Amino acid sequence: MSETEREQRFKRVASARVEKILYNLRSLAKCSNTGNYFYSQREVLKMFRAIDEELRTCKAAYRKKTNNQKFSF
Repeated sequence: MSETEREQRFKRVASARVEKILYNLRSLAKCSNTGNYFYSQREVLKMFRAIDEELRTCKAAYRKKTNNQKFSF
């Protein structure tokens, strides 16, 4: 597979996955409606801690890939 094909594939797949994540985050935000749900601040903190940790892990995976590349001018 050529570099151009891999780049196009990344854009297509990543775009779809980002849209899914955004959709699910918006859906999760609907759970904040206290008229329909009951939750404690502890549960909310636990939930967002898990999300933050996974996001940090994902970002680190991308930093690893780019830190190994050598650039020259």
